[in-house]
Amino acid sequence: MATDLVPEVVQPAADSPRPAPAPKRARRARNLPRDLIRYRWLYLLLLPGLAYFVVFKYLPMYGLTIAFKDYVPFLGYSGSEWVGLKHFQELFSGPDFGRLMFNTLLLAVLTIVFVFPAPIVVALLLNELRVNVLKRSVQSLVYIPHFLSWTIVASLTYLLFSVDFGVIANWIHGIVGGQKTDYVAQAGWFRPLIVLQLLWKQTGWGTIIYLAALAGVDSQLYEAARVDGAGRWRQFWHITLPAIRPTIVVMAILTSGHLMDSGFEQIWLMTTSLNRDVADVFDTFVYYIGITQGSFSYATAVGLFKGVIGVVLIFGSNLLAKRLGQRGLF
Repeated sequence: MATDLVPEVVQPAADSPRPAPAPKRARRARNLPRDLIRYRWLYLLLLPGLAYFVVFKYLPMYGLTIAFKDYVPFLGYSGSEWVGLKHFQELFSGPDFGRLMFNTLLLAVLTIVFVFPAPIVVALLLNELRVNVLKRSVQSLVYIPHFLSWTIVASLTYLLFSVDFGVIANWIHGIVGGQKTDYVAQAGWFRPLIVLQLLWKQTGWGTIIYLAALAGVDSQLYEAARVDGAGRWRQFWHITLPAIRPTIVVMAILTSGHLMDSGFEQIWLMTTSLNRDVADVFDTFVYYIGITQGSFSYATAVGLFKGVIGVVLIFGSNLLAKRLGQRGLF
């Protein structure tokens, strides 16, 4: 019959084992040559950035070996004598370590308390403005200081707070009276001026990041909340704040890596002979020891210690964010 010509389809047994799928790592390795050919122009565009990081970021890390040597420039990296952890022991047991750590951590705490929340607050306030012209004008005004160098910021600080010709200093003196206060030179005013500079210069940059996060919030959520009778505070607490929480977490993780990095240029320009005790941080100390005194190995050890602390803080804050149920940086 005709049906006898049709081959019989053999059904696999129910208990027969199925072939296991290839692992994801094996599949990625197998598809890598094909992806390289398919996206070759994108990978070609990646090469300049990759070369920059290799040449200027990773290759110079070989110089960190002098932190474990008594480096002599005439002998070079390979000819200098290995001393192990000698310079780190000198750092931790030296008279300057406690002062440097206190000054650096205090500036870090002030940055977290005052500077980090400022862009969030400004972004939330700008998000409530309904006049687009006013909103864009304020956003541009707070963003312009980001493009100014720290030299200009320090010069403006001297023009405003100097005891001789400072505009704000003379205005405060006219109200309070008494003896004039040299805000720039006195040690007690060093940290407030640093925080004011950071607020004025960095707030606008962070504001744009948070405004971009707020722009992605669906407006229908606010409409539904208003229909349900939710006021401005309820809308902020249950819609706006959860929408920017992932961005806040990521920015907090990135900020934690720079807690020990107080910024050399800003601190250096604001340091005087009268406020040096409170102005010295690890960044400026590396310059004093390494450049002015020629202790390259000791200065490298100080910088390496600061960098290791930053890496530990990034990984620790990222792990903490994941433990708290948030999406980490990696």
